[in-house]
Amino acid sequence: QVQLVESGGGSVQAGGSLRLSCAASGFRYNSNCVGWFRQAPGKEREGVAIISTFGGHTIYADSVKGRFTISQDNAKKTVYLQTSSLTPEDTAMYYCAARDFRCGGRIPPASDFSHWGQGTQVTVSS
Repeated sequence: QVQLVESGGGSVQAGGSLRLSCAASGFRYNSNCVGWFRQAPGKEREGVAIISTFGGHTIYADSVKGRFTISQDNAKKTVYLQTSSLTPEDTAMYYCAARDFRCGGRIPPASDFSHWGQGTQVTVSS
């Protein structure tokens, strides 16, 4: 049974940072694409960043380039999203997602991911 468990969300002031974690279990970790998505109230779920578990190739959405960093610890089967310079526009529920094949050259739509975590809330106040 595939499980993705997120942690690390919280409330911060603008300019602050948070480190989100996604612990994965139940699938072959080294041949997947793992991503972070976010969804704000009334908005569609958007891809933030993805990482290929084999090779570590990363892709970011333009809205977070230079501020967010996705990384992984293969031994722990954990993917991280280090956020910085947060703004109120980053406020959303953040989800970890995984699919059973490798990443491509762009962030895929949410519908391409078959495994999802329960989400962790990030709230940024001005």
